[in-house]
Amino acid sequence: MCRSIKTLRPPALPEEATEDDIRAAALQYVRKVSGFRAPAAHNREVFERAVDEIADATARLLDGLVVRGAHPAHAAHHTHPEASAAPEPSVVRRQAREPQPDAV
Repeated sequence: MCRSIKTLRPPALPEEATEDDIRAAALQYVRKVSGFRAPAAHNREVFERAVDEIADATARLLDGLVVRGAHPAHAAHHTHPEASAAPEPSVVRRQAREPQPDAV
């Protein structure tokens, strides 16, 4: 992993990650994967789109994580509707184990 990308969740980060923190990590990731520090003019649009998409995915990930022993303010902070709308993993596993009635 790129050494410039830091862990953005508590307790590694004492406060909640800011949009700037998330965007900086996304930019470092795209730079590492693409091999370009700065894109050429003909690649700028796809480079920026990748940074935006990775930053959005990172924000959703951080919003959905529940860290054991974390401060309560961090434990259930959902700012993205997708993160709060998703069923809990334990519910999904339980539903998968329950026998389904035969459809007639």
